[in-house]
Amino acid sequence: MKIQQVAGFACENVTGLVVVIDVLRAFTTAAFAFAAGAKEIFLVSSIEEAFDLREKIPDALLMGENGGVFIPGFDYGNSPAALIGETLNGRSLIQRTSAGTQSVINSKNANQILVSSFVVAKATVQHIRALAPAQVTFVNSGVHPTKEGFGHEDIICSDYLTAWLAGNHPDPDPYLQHVLECPTSIKFQNAPNPRLQDDLKCAVELDRFPFALPVHRQNGMHILRPHPPHPS
Repeated sequence: MKIQQVAGFACENVTGLVVVIDVLRAFTTAAFAFAAGAKEIFLVSSIEEAFDLREKIPDALLMGENGGVFIPGFDYGNSPAALIGETLNGRSLIQRTSAGTQSVINSKNANQILVSSFVVAKATVQHIRALAPAQVTFVNSGVHPTKEGFGHEDIICSDYLTAWLAGNHPDPDPYLQHVLECPTSIKFQNAPNPRLQDDLKCAVELDRFPFALPVHRQNGMHILRPHPPHPS
């Protein structure tokens, strides 16, 4: 199995199995949404697309951010902590974020797509092994060409998953500690909003959930559904 990493802004031409990483916070938040009972999450690239899609799925809830800021008219932001204790049983969600969902949409030449973060790391590795692809590309969605250090938490997660796929049994503690030392994490730790500190704690809860997050491409849409699925 060949394993490589690319930044989110350089994923358009990647083929084979693509695993889009967004630790802070899109695909940590998505995992918490499924744990709260969500049926599926439609991933979109723009705010307008999110509102338009809700017109077609009236019961759907909107979730996400724009530049890290809550979007007026959305039901949820991009906070995993905000979903703890929520009841989303059977609900469809529509998620728009500035990094994670963009990288999924832009991975146009991928044969298959997963999304991941530390909270579903083990399940992601198991899912990749079951697929047995010739090549895996980790897309570090938060890496930005002009913001040094941003998205480094995604690189760390990709490194951790790569170590497992290479047959190693890495100690997770150094990886998680390095996440806490990343620029975005430090920004969260120093933020006046305590919810960001709670989100950071959620993001480093290794293997909290037992499901992987494959993307299903149907009728031009990108839909997340947990695997294995929720018990009916």
